[in-house]
Amino acid sequence: MKKIMMIAALMVATLSANAQNMFIKPMVGGTLTTLTGDSSDDAKMKVGLVAGAEFGYNFAENMGVTAGLLYTMQGAKSKGFDKNMNLDYLNIPILFNYYVAPGFALKAGVQPGILTRAKLDDTDVKKSYKSIDVAIPLGASLDISDFVIDARYNLGALFNISDDSDFKSHNSVIMLTVGYKIPL
Repeated sequence: MKKIMMIAALMVATLSANAQNMFIKPMVGGTLTTLTGDSSDDAKMKVGLVAGAEFGYNFAENMGVTAGLLYTMQGAKSKGFDKNMNLDYLNIPILFNYYVAPGFALKAGVQPGILTRAKLDDTDVKKSYKSIDVAIPLGASLDISDFVIDARYNLGALFNISDDSDFKSHNSVIMLTVGYKIPL
């Protein structure tokens, strides 16, 4: 019984020490998005929203990882017509964070996304797009106390999101968010 109590005490102490390095970060912000590829001649940037949360773990003084779930409004506006392509995704960013200075991190990773909605104005066009996208997020963040300002560019040029193999279309997303770190 003493051994079990000793092991339990060590486990609690280990979790308490690691908890100082773990956090959850609710975040909200805006996006500037467009589509590149075959549709890029007719596409221009559109404004959208992003909201969600990330779980973070700093495993060293200047290194950490985050994983999150973000609802992101993406798509593009048409240059020649008054039409909007609205693509909404549930994105799952998994990022490596390297702190080059206290509170200032550079980040890179991978971000699978699940298409939840695709509309050209009021017409449902979800059948024309793949249900999964994968992007490479690159960015930086600045911690100001427990608040975090995060800027990212999600490079979506790796995977064609169009269901038509003869037509190439890729997401291009600039994100700016504000979050609040809650220690766990």
